[in-house]
Amino acid sequence: MLSKQQKQLYIRNIILSEIGEIGQQKLLDTKILVIGAGGLGSSALQYLACAGIGTLGIIDDDKVELSNLQRQIIHNFDNLGDYKVQSARQKLQKLAPDLNINILDCRANYELLTKEVKNYDVVLDCTDNFATRFIINQVCFEQKKPLVFGAVKGFAGQLSVFKSYQPNQPCYACFNPNIVDEKFELPLHEKGILGAVAGAIGAMQSSYAIKEILRIGNDISGKILIYDFLKNDFHITKLNKNPLCKICGKI
Repeated sequence: MLSKQQKQLYIRNIILSEIGEIGQQKLLDTKILVIGAGGLGSSALQYLACAGIGTLGIIDDDKVELSNLQRQIIHNFDNLGDYKVQSARQKLQKLAPDLNINILDCRANYELLTKEVKNYDVVLDCTDNFATRFIINQVCFEQKKPLVFGAVKGFAGQLSVFKSYQPNQPCYACFNPNIVDEKFELPLHEKGILGAVAGAIGAMQSSYAIKEILRIGNDISGKILIYDFLKNDFHITKLNKNPLCKICGKI
């Protein structure tokens, strides 16, 4: 049951008929794992915390650098040199003192995610490299966890929810079947990105995670949302399941 303080804190959620006190309690009982505490994760984590998610897990092995601060708004100058997960926890504790926060300052590899993902209800992929995205996709498929995917580049962003453990639902590998070798990826310092675009997509990831938890609104699984800020273009495209996909093709 919600306390008096919680009712006051989350009143703007509660007065929404799709949420109410029952929905708010469900959010408080929910555990979400966010992989990546950079541009996408900065926005997603703060909105999830303020929405009343009860437990947040954060995985990231990077440390805060000066060039991060243009878009990674969960960090500040005082955090330079700190692990991003530690910096994020510090900020989130101020936003939501009752929030349970689990952090891991290590690389999200298959072995680690196999142990961690099972402890959460929903996973957010806020990473910035293809290799890690494929690993997250595989583990979420194996453990039947909804995966809220986000990606940004330049002035554009993408978002989807993958539930490939369900019949006829594609996974990330169906959408992007070619694993890119890290040596062929641009170094991070050569990747241009408008900070506000990362913030917008990260905020949308948090919104779609909440939709998934509460089972409200239209489901975006099996589709991908594409946003191009420069062209003022915002559209949703259907994703087809690849029957030959090595990850989910047999479902």
